[in-house]
Amino acid sequence: MNFIYSNTSKIRPIRWLLAASICLLLVIFSPLTAFATVTQIEEAPGQMLYQSRQNLRDRTGKSWQVVAFKRVRPDGSEMVSLRLVGFLGAVELDHTQPLTLTTSMGQTLTAKDVTNEISQGATALANVGEYDIQPVLPQLQSEIPLELTLPMLTGGAIELQIPSIAIQEWQTIADR
Repeated sequence: MNFIYSNTSKIRPIRWLLAASICLLLVIFSPLTAFATVTQIEEAPGQMLYQSRQNLRDRTGKSWQVVAFKRVRPDGSEMVSLRLVGFLGAVELDHTQPLTLTTSMGQTLTAKDVTNEISQGATALANVGEYDIQPVLPQLQSEIPLELTLPMLTGGAIELQIPSIAIQEWQTIADR
């Protein structure tokens, strides 16, 4: 009886090693699933909207909705924008200043605030900013995370960390 027990105890580590090896091979050789949350909407005949949404928190813990979108109009004109929406009453963005994008490698880019152009005469909400990111997207490397710096009316700034998966989605949208 002891003989059988001792053989079984030697087999268990081998089974465990075999199971672990199979799991590792499945992870390495299985196709990666797509995490993109890019949506496509036909807003009007011939007008398409592509968008990516993330909910992120700034350094102070406040929640932000980050929406990158591309609108393609029937005449073929297109616009790629980034809309940042903070909690109403908690932030007041300075729409006279650009958005600053800083990579983890130290590269600094800016995106023009187009909030007032988009609102078409209506008063822009203080907690919503919209920025033209089309010129800066080709300069971003999708593997390198970003930090966005949003200027505030109070003179301070809000900083948002943007993960590389979000940048990949933004570039996917711009390429459509």
